[in-house]
Amino acid sequence: MPAGSDRARTPGETPTLPLRLRPLGVRIAAVAFGLVLLVTVVAVWLTLPTAAQDGFTILQRITVIGMVLGVLAIGHALGRCRVDADEDGLTVVNGYRSHRLAWQQVVSVSLRPGSPWAVLDLTDGTTRSALGIQGSDGARAVRQTRQLRSLVEARAAADPRG
Repeated sequence: MPAGSDRARTPGETPTLPLRLRPLGVRIAAVAFGLVLLVTVVAVWLTLPTAAQDGFTILQRITVIGMVLGVLAIGHALGRCRVDADEDGLTVVNGYRSHRLAWQQVVSVSLRPGSPWAVLDLTDGTTRSALGIQGSDGARAVRQTRQLRSLVEARAAADPRG
């Protein structure tokens, strides 16, 4: 995360670029759950008697390993969600997909009470979820939404076409 990207700002102050916005609670939960799952599976396997370990077929072993890897891949996808703002626009990373948006494409940023994540309203009438700002982060998410909104408004005011 760039230095100073998450520090307290006075209301109305536009954050400096580049800015990276990431969820905190989701990343902590993904890492914690992934570690607990991995440690539990390894501990159970190591405590099984040799006869029980030998009773597993290759297909069963592959299935268990595949399930653990699948859960870890989902946790990694959730943990890598972010919104990066730079001089040219926004990069919204949701899971394993990235979306590049020019500043002119973004009309507004909102995070309604009870919403799971922020939403970007785009000029073509569609919306784009921004999983990098998670509603479950509470005040942090509200602060990040305000930072992003102030950047969008500043860029719209500076754009002669807007």
